[in-house]
Amino acid sequence: MIDLTNLDFTWLPRFIIPLSWGLWTTVWLAVAAFLIAVPSGLILALGRVRGGWFVRWPILAFVDVVRFTPLLVQAVWIHFALPVLTGYSLSPNQSGLIALSLHVSAYICEIMRAGIVAIPKGQWEAARALGFRPWSIFRLVILPQVWPLVLPPLANTAVGTFKLTAILGIIAVTDLTRAANRINTFVFRPLEVYTVVALIYLAIGLLLAWGAATIERRYATPQRGRSAAATNLALNPAVEASRHGF
Repeated sequence: MIDLTNLDFTWLPRFIIPLSWGLWTTVWLAVAAFLIAVPSGLILALGRVRGGWFVRWPILAFVDVVRFTPLLVQAVWIHFALPVLTGYSLSPNQSGLIALSLHVSAYICEIMRAGIVAIPKGQWEAARALGFRPWSIFRLVILPQVWPLVLPPLANTAVGTFKLTAILGIIAVTDLTRAANRINTFVFRPLEVYTVVALIYLAIGLLLAWGAATIERRYATPQRGRSAAATNLALNPAVEASRHGF
């Protein structure tokens, strides 16, 4: 039985710097991977929805391989096998960023695809009948209606991306979890060390959730508003076209 009265956190001030560097690595990896994965996932989703079979099938194969294999295996393969195949060596941080970006891109692809197919096909057909080009249809008619639908799952994915960085320690990425492992080898206080790490993850996760909720309240238009905006766009194509330089 654990005696909570024997908890000792006197070691914490001595290891603030290693924990801070580990937290910094975790944060920048998560942010960079997510910023790469969002546009990548959007492009993949558009290819799945609007591309021909020669585009859809490779994307589907990529998404299934990434989604149905563990990130740990992907990170190890990219870090150790990819340099053998390409002849270019990668640092642990580079391999971790590539693996995390690809992994998150596959999930965001499915989120974006679900948002795109939720928009009625009549929106595409009406905009096409009004003379809009395919890219303009997607950018001006479809995408503004997709974002409010996908914001909540994207927010969950952002929090999940932050937590997934803990797996990258397997390829020597000095993230927060790996920093905690090293600290524990010096102080031999695993309960206290990982309690501190868990609280840090919790604090960052709550901050991300708050930020996501704020963005959702700011940009997620109610369904009636989205429908009205889409109707106005269809009724006033000349105004929108002139506004965007068509």
